[in-house]
Amino acid sequence: MTPVGLASDADLLARAVGDLATRTGLPVAFGGFEQSGAIDVTTVVGNRTGHLAGLVVHPTRGLGGRAFVERRPRLALDYGSSRNITHDYDRAILGEGISTLFAVPVLVGGKSRGVLYCGSWTQAPFGENTARAALQVASDLATELRVRDEVARRIALAPEAAPGIDVATREELREAYAELRRIGAEVADPGIRRRLTAVEERLATLTRDRTMPHEPIDVRLSPRETDVLACAALGQTNAEIAVHLSLREGTVKSYLQAAMAKLDASTRHAAVTKARRAGLLP
Repeated sequence: MTPVGLASDADLLARAVGDLATRTGLPVAFGGFEQSGAIDVTTVVGNRTGHLAGLVVHPTRGLGGRAFVERRPRLALDYGSSRNITHDYDRAILGEGISTLFAVPVLVGGKSRGVLYCGSWTQAPFGENTARAALQVASDLATELRVRDEVARRIALAPEAAPGIDVATREELREAYAELRRIGAEVADPGIRRRLTAVEERLATLTRDRTMPHEPIDVRLSPRETDVLACAALGQTNAEIAVHLSLREGTVKSYLQAAMAKLDASTRHAAVTKARRAGLLP
């Protein structure tokens, strides 16, 4: 079960399939995650018939099954006459009237978790920009799944019903927060960044030390100042922070000094303490 506040598989898939149709410009898109050894297609947009409803694709079978097993995208410009795939699902695909079909596996940690499809009812050129857009949607979905799964795993270590969180667990969750900040800095899509921020806020709330007095202050740290301070809170040196955030060590020092100045703190430890009391860090 997905913890409250985190997006479910169904929500993530629905957003991805919708984005796939929008960003590729192809009229029909659908997809599903692996369930009990097969890809269960649960989301369809742009369809004109009901042929795709309830489609279950087995590994190695059809275009999507092959993409799932090979962990790479597969394209059929003329699906009906393609000799490179099995035609187990002709009734669904051709019944919908699809001619050109592109299948992209969703890879999380190198493992296929599902498949996204996009296609058209007429045989048409399939350009590099279209393929790149589809691959980016699948990559974005994989990032969200990876982050969601990791947050869910760590949240499970510290149930909200508990009156307190032990020190080791709190540090685990703070490490997850710092990692989320790093991942978020690498994501270009504003929608995904907003959703990552919401998860970060949930983690910050969950890990807040209730024994520490809350002291709101009128301070706004920049995203990178927060990233650096979150790493410093884990005891990382400037050199370690630089590696973790892919920054220069001098740049890390500048961000840290700026955060300390805003928080009116003379040491990084004091800055972390003030930031936590203000609710700026978990």
